[in-house]
Amino acid sequence: METKDKEHPLTLKVMRLTRPSLFPGVSVSCDARDLPADLLNADLRHDLAIPRGLPYTGIGQVLLLPQSFGNIYLGETFSCCVCVHNNSAQTIEQVNIKAVLQISSERVGLLGASDAADEALALHPNTVTSALIQHEVKDVGTHILVCAVSYLSLGGETQSFRKFYKFQVMKPIDIKTRFLNAELSNEVLVEAGVENITSGPICLEKVTLEPSPHYNVVAIDSLYPSLTGSTSSSPSSLPSSVFGNINVLNPHDTRQYLYCLTPKPGTNINRINSNKEVGAASVPPPPNTIGKLDIVWRSNMGDKGRLQTSQFVRSNTAVMLGDVAVRVVSIPASVTLEEPVPLILAIENNSDRSVEFMLEFLAGTGGCEWHDVTSRALPVIPVAATQHLHLKLLPLALGVQNICGVRLRDLSNPSYIMDVSKLGQVCVTAPERVAAPEHGSCDAVNAAAIITSLAALTVA
Repeated sequence: METKDKEHPLTLKVMRLTRPSLFPGVSVSCDARDLPADLLNADLRHDLAIPRGLPYTGIGQVLLLPQSFGNIYLGETFSCCVCVHNNSAQTIEQVNIKAVLQISSERVGLLGASDAADEALALHPNTVTSALIQHEVKDVGTHILVCAVSYLSLGGETQSFRKFYKFQVMKPIDIKTRFLNAELSNEVLVEAGVENITSGPICLEKVTLEPSPHYNVVAIDSLYPSLTGSTSSSPSSLPSSVFGNINVLNPHDTRQYLYCLTPKPGTNINRINSNKEVGAASVPPPPNTIGKLDIVWRSNMGDKGRLQTSQFVRSNTAVMLGDVAVRVVSIPASVTLEEPVPLILAIENNSDRSVEFMLEFLAGTGGCEWHDVTSRALPVIPVAATQHLHLKLLPLALGVQNICGVRLRDLSNPSYIMDVSKLGQVCVTAPERVAAPEHGSCDAVNAAAIITSLAALTVA
């Protein structure tokens, strides 16, 4: 849109600088026995846009210049060229160009932010002046590029006009995270799902988790070479991704990444110890920030983009490590195969607030399974209280079997879960069977009784 009350001797044009795309070839062929015979096939063979040897694939080898403004995604670099052309027959003095990018209520100066007198120039007839603008897009939504041109007219008055260019910035990647607390350690597992929501394939060059100063991180989904004792830093000794060197992600596809965070020595993780005093100084509160994801990708034509998430924060309302203890209170030492076994499970709340969990039963490995509903909501557990649950276990195999695990999901923050898989073991024995009498033994006893009776009658 252009705001002007009269004709100006200068013309303003803005062109976005993007990479070209591949021109798709139109493959129309027919059988040689049809009426066109080999005419269509001959046209395909002589078409410059179709690669040699691949006439029927529709793949082109000719580059096509952008025909529209195109899509702009968060994390990419917006580049454009601002051109001002002098259409008049006189020299225009003191030509100045300014460009401002308006993002909701924020305005970012891109061109002409310094003193206008230093950048003013004279534009001769039928000449062009241009300027390049580059800006890393960091916000989604509506963006408006405002370009203003001021000049000195022939009458000595300062004239100006503006043009507005509106475009939308879309989100290229959807990230879903989940946190899991290790059962017997202070480790935190971070699962990140990266989904491509663009209209074309992208290549993920780097997906890393930058931890906060309180943690060390290890990428579990990386392939590490065998430990041979060498300290070489050659490329063959560095970890590689399980997705390969070229990690192509098609539209609506998702990659799952898993990271293990370990607290650094001296870092206090358990909130239960945060109020205790050690000597004259108090133990610092536990860190809430875990880290952030750094993602670098390229489009199908090589345009580079980078996206960094905000710091992942562990909510203060979530149950942290060491705050909850789960153990088996009562279970028989020896149980019978395929007979339900009573089991008492105790959940201790050692945190500084009341907690409410959703109890979910994890599937076993085939030796034992839960004889209960799949999940249940537990009553609120007050501070420093213990809740006992009466459950039933069904043994399905003989020998020493592991007790199935449980999962506690904090209802105040469902993304935080606690898996307890090591509850103990139980010995499963075969059921006792009543020994059946030997074949014919009953008949022999009856026969002996009859003979004894007959002998007694004979004597009488």
